[in-house]
Amino acid sequence: MRHHRRTTRLLGSLLLVTATGVTAVGAAPAGQTPAPLGRVIPAPASVTAGGEPYRITNSTRIHVDDSREARRIGTYLADVLRPSTGYRIPVTDRQGPGIRLKLGSKDASLGDEGYRLDSGRHGVTITARKPAGLFHGVQTLRQLLPAAVEKNTVQSGPWLVAGGTIKDTPRYGWRGAMLDVSRHFFSVDQVKRYIDQLALYKVNKLHLHLSDDQGWRIAIDSWPRLTTYGGSTQVGGGPGGHYTKADYKEILRYASSRYLEVVPEIDMPGHTNAALASYADLNCDGVAPPLYTGTDVGFSSLCVNKDVTYDFVDDVIRELAAITPGRYLHIGGDEAHSTSHEDYVKFMDRVQPVVAKYGKTVIGWHQLTGATPAKGALAQYWGLDSTSAAEKEQVAAAARNGTGLILSPADRIYLDMKYTKDTPLGLDWAGLVEVKRSYDWDPATYLPGAPSSAVKGVEAPLWTETIVTSENIDYMAFPRLPGAAELGWSPASTHDWDAYKVRLAAQAPRWDALGIGYYRSPQVPWPAE
Repeated sequence: MRHHRRTTRLLGSLLLVTATGVTAVGAAPAGQTPAPLGRVIPAPASVTAGGEPYRITNSTRIHVDDSREARRIGTYLADVLRPSTGYRIPVTDRQGPGIRLKLGSKDASLGDEGYRLDSGRHGVTITARKPAGLFHGVQTLRQLLPAAVEKNTVQSGPWLVAGGTIKDTPRYGWRGAMLDVSRHFFSVDQVKRYIDQLALYKVNKLHLHLSDDQGWRIAIDSWPRLTTYGGSTQVGGGPGGHYTKADYKEILRYASSRYLEVVPEIDMPGHTNAALASYADLNCDGVAPPLYTGTDVGFSSLCVNKDVTYDFVDDVIRELAAITPGRYLHIGGDEAHSTSHEDYVKFMDRVQPVVAKYGKTVIGWHQLTGATPAKGALAQYWGLDSTSAAEKEQVAAAARNGTGLILSPADRIYLDMKYTKDTPLGLDWAGLVEVKRSYDWDPATYLPGAPSSAVKGVEAPLWTETIVTSENIDYMAFPRLPGAAELGWSPASTHDWDAYKVRLAAQAPRWDALGIGYYRSPQVPWPAE
C-alpha cells in the first residue's frame, strides 16, 4: 500500500519569503497573504474577517494569566511554534503585545469548551471561560498558521495569522473517537500519537476498546491471567500485549493534557473469549476454550447464571473505575449472539448497578436498549441506513424515555470500512464509505423517532482486525476523522460538502508536515503533488 508522506511543499507565496525576525508588525507585503480566517476544521461557529494580520516574529511572546492551566497551554503552544519558527517564544505572565491566552471570560455563551480568538496587527488574543476552550482556541490558531509550523526543523516563514474574530462553541458535548486495542495491540506511544491527531480537530473523548475475543489489554490485579494469558495474542497470532495500570494512567494523563476524556470499554457478555480462555470457571461447562486469533464474532459469552461471573464483573469494574477519573464506563453489549435474550436482560440488570456502585455512568452499544438501560445511561448506535425499522425504533424509544445517544453509524463513520473496493486495508461488511458519505449526514435527524435533544454527539470508531501499525491508523482515519469531528463541533448551518471539501484539501500539507499518511480520495480537490 502506498502512503502519501510527501515532503511539505512551499505553499504559494506564504512560504516563499524567509521570516526575517523583524519586530515591526504591519500589513502583509503584496503576495504574502495568510490563510483565510474561516479555513479551519471544524468550521467555527462565527467568523468575522477583517483588519491587518498578525505576524509571529523573533520578538513574539506568549502571555498567559497566572493560572497553572493557562501556563500549561501556553507552554504547549510554544512547543509547537519553536522548532519550525526557530524563535525563542518565551511564555510569560507579563502582559504585552504578542499571543495572549486568557482564562475566566465572563461570556457565559462560551460554555466549558468555547473560545474567542481576536487577531490583529499587534497580536492574537484567545479568551475562554475554561481551560478546554483555551486549548481548542490554540488548535484553531495552529490551523491558521502555514502548515510548515508543524515541522520539527526550522522552516521559512512568514508566520501570518489573518485579522479578524472567531467566536466558537461546540454543537455537541460528545465528540469521540474509538480505538480498538484488542484485535491488535497498540503501545502507549502509539495511542499518544493518535491522541495528538484527535486534539488537532477538537475531539474530546477517547474510547478505548480494552477487551475482546482476541485479547485482554488492561491489568486487573485480582484476575492476573486476563493479561498474562488472555493478552498474549491478537488477530493473526501476534504477540499481543497489555497495559499495566501505570501504562493506562499515563495514557489518561496524556489525554487529559489534550483535554480528552478516556472512556474505557470492557465488552460483555459477548466478545469475551480472552477472559473465558484465561479462567475456566467463567464458562458454564467449566472448560476454558483456546485463545482465539480469528475475526468472527458472536460465539462467546460469559456464563450468566454463575455467581462467579458477577464476582468477576465486580472486580473488573471496581479496579478499572478506581484508575479512571472520567465519568463513564462502557460495558459493550453488542453481538451477544451466544446469549439468549432472557439471559442478556438478566445480565445487564445485574451489571449496570455495579457500574453505578463504583461511581460511573453506563455506556453500552445500542443493543443495551433491548434490555432496560439504567437511568442516565448512554446508548452508542452503530447501525446502518439499512438496519431494520424495528431495531431503529427500539433505540429511538429508549431515547424518548431518557437514554442519551452517541451516534456511530457503521456505514458513515466506522473508520475501518474500506473507502472503495480497492482499499488495501479495512472491511466492507457495512459497505464502502468514501469521504463524502462519512461527512454528509446530520446527527440531529439521523435516527427516525429519536428526539434531537437525546443526541449527545458522535463518535468515530476504528476497529483493528486489519489495522496493525500507526501508518495503518493514519490511512484509515484520514481524511474521514476530521469530518466526524466537524459533525460533532460545527453548527448545522455550516454543513456543506462543497465548502468542506475545499477546507479538507487545505489540510493535506499539514498532514504531510506531521507525517500523517492519508488516502487521497478523488472526491477531494487535493493540492497537486
